[in-house]
Amino acid sequence: MQRWRGLEATPGDLGRTVVTVGMYDGVHRGHQKLIGAAVARARAMRRPCLLLTFDPHPAEVVRPGSHPAILTSMDRKAELVADLGVDAMCVLPFTPDFMRLAPETFTHTVLVEHLHAAEVVVGENFTYGHRAAGTVDSLRAEGRRFGFAVEGIPLAGVNKDDDDSADDEVTISSTYIRACVAAGDMVSAASALGRPHRVDGVVVRGHRRGRELGYPTANVETPPFTAIPADGVYAGHLVTRDGDGASRDRYPAAISVGTNPTFQGSRRTVEAYVLDYEGDLYGEHVGVEFAARLRPMAAFADVDALLEAMAKDVADTRSALGL
Repeated sequence: MQRWRGLEATPGDLGRTVVTVGMYDGVHRGHQKLIGAAVARARAMRRPCLLLTFDPHPAEVVRPGSHPAILTSMDRKAELVADLGVDAMCVLPFTPDFMRLAPETFTHTVLVEHLHAAEVVVGENFTYGHRAAGTVDSLRAEGRRFGFAVEGIPLAGVNKDDDDSADDEVTISSTYIRACVAAGDMVSAASALGRPHRVDGVVVRGHRRGRELGYPTANVETPPFTAIPADGVYAGHLVTRDGDGASRDRYPAAISVGTNPTFQGSRRTVEAYVLDYEGDLYGEHVGVEFAARLRPMAAFADVDALLEAMAKDVADTRSALGL
């Protein structure tokens, strides 16, 4: 998949495209439906499918200090949309000047002049331009003027309970998934995402207490605004990544999120004990996937009690992952 940042870096030989526009944070099941529709249209028209997204999150520019927790890093987003069949991804810097563009200026400058849209596929609630004044209806009108078609895709839903009652269905959104993650509800998050929630980061040196206790952990330093689950112990996986950010190997892991209260810690960390693994992960770029929450974070009276809990965490992780 081609990938570039800024309109000025758009390849000169791009040709006409089918464009889908959005933050696509999480690339959840609703996003997958929308992207799938764009890819299908692109294949039918024999044109490349181009995904346009933004960095930073528009909320931080519109309302400074309101940056939401981020479900997927830009590298992870690129990997996920490429797997869905997207041919190109343009990351547009969301600046105060860009925020002030009138809807028709956004349409002409971005979609027509630079990205050469033959068709635009967006969610039915899509808005754009200064003060979000542009809607799917206005985009259709501008499409008739500039020569591109517009398709608005209905929002997808997910059932919260096992009875699959329509009354229990909620609209899948990044906001909903962030709330699930913040509550430690990884099962509901995975249901909406279509896969386990994952945080990416770099393995750095910590206090090495886990190694001293016989449970060496990978201390994963995550970027600012990462959507980290509620404090607790989780069953999941650690995924190694190559230099381009693509996923490589996947290992089962018991994951701790919190401040290590037994040792009066104050800094919140993500630490993964990789089961049956021998090797050095320091400096590696990895992803940590959260499958299920095993227990809340707790302070233990002494090291022996902590070791007993850690042994149970590992056994519970094996059980949760079916190992």
